[in-house]
Amino acid sequence: MSVVHQGRAEQLTEAEIFRAHRGGKLRTLVPASPLDARNLSAISTPGVATVSRAIAENVELAAEYTWAHRLVAVVSDGTAVLGLGDVGPMAALPVMEAKAALFKALGGLDSIPLVLKTRDVDEIVRTLSLLRPSFGAVNLEDVASPRCFELEAALIEALDCPVMHNDQHGTAIVVLAGLRGAAALLDKPLNTLRVVVHGAGAAGTACARMLVAAGAGEVTVLDSRGVIHPGRPDLTPAKAELARLTDRPGARDGLSDVLPGADVFVGVSSSAVPEELIASMAPRSVVFALSNPVPEIAPERAARHAAVVATGRSDVPNQISNLLACPGLFRGALDAGARKITEPMMLAAADAIAAVAMEDLAADRVVPSVLDPRVAPEVAAAVIAAAEPGPLRGPRAGD
Repeated sequence: MSVVHQGRAEQLTEAEIFRAHRGGKLRTLVPASPLDARNLSAISTPGVATVSRAIAENVELAAEYTWAHRLVAVVSDGTAVLGLGDVGPMAALPVMEAKAALFKALGGLDSIPLVLKTRDVDEIVRTLSLLRPSFGAVNLEDVASPRCFELEAALIEALDCPVMHNDQHGTAIVVLAGLRGAAALLDKPLNTLRVVVHGAGAAGTACARMLVAAGAGEVTVLDSRGVIHPGRPDLTPAKAELARLTDRPGARDGLSDVLPGADVFVGVSSSAVPEELIASMAPRSVVFALSNPVPEIAPERAARHAAVVATGRSDVPNQISNLLACPGLFRGALDAGARKITEPMMLAAADAIAAVAMEDLAADRVVPSVLDPRVAPEVAAAVIAAAEPGPLRGPRAGD
């Protein structure tokens, strides 16, 4: 699949959409071409036995003579798919196929979609532990909150390979990159910004943590019950940790209490935000209305008051998409032989995305296009530089 760097797509018809998915979106490719008798003997019996014996004697040879150490498993239980919610594993499969195809197109990595007919964390961990010899990294997708936090932590503990829940960290990386671009454009240093994150699910929690780690001036997070703070009695473990990181004296009420005067609004809640609240923000404000497909506020309405507006949609400027992060991030992690994806690697990925955007920064271009061919290689290089290498290292993408 080739990638074309171009502007926004034309409106698709339903017939075009179904035609693009007919028969699935993935195929296997046999690199030995033509498949004549000599190649058949090399890739199958008797030749393959030579490679199997060598790997049995030295397991590290698998990194060179199989695809496993460069294969990403794209895993979902189908409980939080796009804006559709809990649609189950079979309905999630087209989304996982699409993500696998885009790992190849954008990052040069092979990947395989795995949808699991279970919601039990222990069962998922056991399943992926048993499959571990077959892949080199796990990209979790569309797993409902708060179970996604427990599942990611358990997999990181159980598996000796990179694991990341993309809806959390991929989104957070690109939000930070976009905010760096907006801050540079508006000449507002990141450490002076007052940020309100509306939504404390997977994406909102990760965005807040990432912004705090990057040194944002002040971060306030709200869920459906108001501001998250240490005094609230109803906090899950993930929200309690978030409260500790973002606590601000006096921030105890709702969105109408904390958004006036704020520099940045990050919406990841799917709850509509009144235009008058956006109008109450600080001059030259930034609005990231990321609920998809329906943003918290229509971008044209937000643009009446904010200097920079971004959404999660591909049909308007400034798409905050985790596709800007995950292909290059996993490529870099695998090229480095990293056992884990660490916070420094994610911060490096955000900085790399922001650096690409800086080359033609504008109010409608605070992040690059998802189709920009510069992004994944730059992200991969930055991640390699920030990674903690492990002992297993396979051939680089393109080798």
